[in-house]
Amino acid sequence: MSVNRCLSLLSRLHRCFPTGATRVCSGVSPGATAFSRHVSSKSSPPKEPDTSLFVPLSLKNDSSADGSVGAELTQALEKSELLKTINKFYKKKEIQKLASDHGLDARLFHQAFISFRKHILESTSLPADLHIVLSDILCGAGHVDDIYPYFMRHTKHIFPMLDCMDDLRKISDLRVPVNWYPEARAIQRKIVFHAGPTNSGKTYHAIQRYLAAKSGVYCGPLKLLAHEIFEKSNAADVPCDLVTGEERTFVDPEGRAAGHVACTIEMCSVTTPYEVAVIDEIQMIRDPSRGWAWTRALLGLCAEEIHVCGEPAAIDFIRELMYTTGEEVEVNNYKRLTPFSILDHAVETLDNLRPGDCIVCFSKNDIYSLSRQIEARGLECAVIYGSLPPGTKLSQAKKFNDPEDPCKILVATDAIGMGLNLSIKRIIFNSLIKPNVNEKGEKQMESISTSQALQIAGRAGRFSSKFSEGEVTTMFRDDLPVLKEILSKTVDPIETAGLHPTAEQIEMFAYHLPDATLSNLVDIFVSLSQVDGLYFVCNIDDFKFLADMIQHIPLNLRSRYVFCTAPINKKQPFVCTSFLKFARQFSRDEPLTYDWVCRHVGWPLAPPKNIKNLVHLEAVHDVLDLYLWLSYRFMDMFPDTALIRNAQRELDDTIQEGVRNITRLIRATDQTIADLLQKGNSRHELTGSSSGASSKGPLNKSRKTMDNSLASRLVRDGLLTSDLLHQLQREWSRDKQRNDGRAASKTHSGSLAVAAVFGPV
Repeated sequence: MSVNRCLSLLSRLHRCFPTGATRVCSGVSPGATAFSRHVSSKSSPPKEPDTSLFVPLSLKNDSSADGSVGAELTQALEKSELLKTINKFYKKKEIQKLASDHGLDARLFHQAFISFRKHILESTSLPADLHIVLSDILCGAGHVDDIYPYFMRHTKHIFPMLDCMDDLRKISDLRVPVNWYPEARAIQRKIVFHAGPTNSGKTYHAIQRYLAAKSGVYCGPLKLLAHEIFEKSNAADVPCDLVTGEERTFVDPEGRAAGHVACTIEMCSVTTPYEVAVIDEIQMIRDPSRGWAWTRALLGLCAEEIHVCGEPAAIDFIRELMYTTGEEVEVNNYKRLTPFSILDHAVETLDNLRPGDCIVCFSKNDIYSLSRQIEARGLECAVIYGSLPPGTKLSQAKKFNDPEDPCKILVATDAIGMGLNLSIKRIIFNSLIKPNVNEKGEKQMESISTSQALQIAGRAGRFSSKFSEGEVTTMFRDDLPVLKEILSKTVDPIETAGLHPTAEQIEMFAYHLPDATLSNLVDIFVSLSQVDGLYFVCNIDDFKFLADMIQHIPLNLRSRYVFCTAPINKKQPFVCTSFLKFARQFSRDEPLTYDWVCRHVGWPLAPPKNIKNLVHLEAVHDVLDLYLWLSYRFMDMFPDTALIRNAQRELDDTIQEGVRNITRLIRATDQTIADLLQKGNSRHELTGSSSGASSKGPLNKSRKTMDNSLASRLVRDGLLTSDLLHQLQREWSRDKQRNDGRAASKTHSGSLAVAAVFGPV
């Protein structure tokens, strides 16, 4: 046996016996430290902080408590000589080295010195001890190095984290998360991995065990999935409650908890004992934003059996993760129940659509455009995208699935990848490029991954639907070979699991740094946090966005933290405004009543007349969701849950009606834009006639085409109004006149330079 093989086995043996494990073998202590994938989690050196996150506190330059004692004992300090002395102190290499040894890098040293110098020069009276030392130095009786202790005293006042860095590092040490869940570590759990592709029956087998148990919890990624299990359980005479961020439904009339519960994964309890737990879509443990919820459920659920369902790419990682808990993993592999094939030809034109087709887009604007073009051909289509309310998604899915309904085409985003049972014959990718957010929170456009492509393609030919086989292709010919290449690749294996700072950890940070903002606290926490090779810290940009938004509102830390974990769509200005108003009303200790919310959202709301209206209704639905989410965290302050839920159901019906008539809304929107542009073009022709350029020339024609396209997108997103469009048209007219005037006065060489940049005019 090779040395490397021996070391690998030894490392794996150590992983099997972390702190708290109950097995003993070959003299290995049960309390042996859990090893990470690469190095021992206890042996890694302390992480150097990102000092750019350290914000200096402002100190008041009030009179010292000593009054003018220092001046009375010595003499007044001459400011010009004092400035020379402290600048000399700053420039000394020995002082810089000493400060570095005390945790001040060049950035902190400079910031601390600027603050210290300002404090000395602008204070009306200094502390007596500092005044005396400075006086001695100016008189030649002391040395400039004597300033250092007072400099450090001041530095620790403005950077209080320097005095408690060791404590902060201990609080943010995330290297052994298995120890965060003592109830789960107190029992020996059985882990069963149901691995397989989409439509393989893996979740079905896990749910059968869940239904047969005396008690159980289902943890899913979506409200729709939790609702589905809730309904299936109760239909099978297994009493089951429903718990999501915005909803609590108890089957017992008196509100007693049932033995089974279906919940969204963030809402699962890690202290309630169960016989069986099901964790769906385990591959999302690596999700940059939500992965922490799967890590928490897998490590923390107190269940005798944990059934995880997901892609085979997660098997090895889940095994490795469970080595750190001393728990074995049993793997059940499943094959797809119905085949799907990749076609050798693209659709190329909407005239080639047929019943059972689903066109997948990664842009809401593409959905609007395609749905209108499809219905212009005399075909009805259903529409599903992420920001639609769950009820509307189900309504559109039911319409598409109904064999008696004339709607036979579906246009959707990748929201169909989970949570909806759809009778699809052929998946058509309209594009293979999707906006994405990486682990650093950076937005980027990139090709869909193999995992994403398989998840979407797997919706074709679903078992128990009327289509026994599925087909997959692209809308455009050039995309087809790319899709084939993506689907031919092996799914990248999962290598890390997400973690997220808890409210308790942030509260302990705040105890040491009481004057730091919540956003700054979280930044410093992540900067100092240490994780081993199995984990990463999830992206916290959304959390920080909300924290910065309400920083000026007086809230206690726990309430502020809860508000910042609210799941809102920060791309919707109306939702963000509502969030801010909710927080402000809450801070005044004034309950947010049904009447208050109605005034804020303008209830009742009229049916949508165009796409902009529909987008606003979706935003209002999100606002009501936010109210319900907060109502389960602050019941006294958000008291009218039932009334808000009734209003939301009514709004859902209004949105459903709008989506059913979406092509009419699109036509109304496009007609409004066309009318405005026609007026603008008419004015443009009148004001620009003196230039001698024909309004029918190629430049104007391309400009008009660009205007239509850009204006359509902006209006549909609710980012452009008719007034703004008129203003833009006036500015374009003025710019053209100005540019024409400049062009006439240019020399021939200048004209050539312009033509080289902008093309011939």
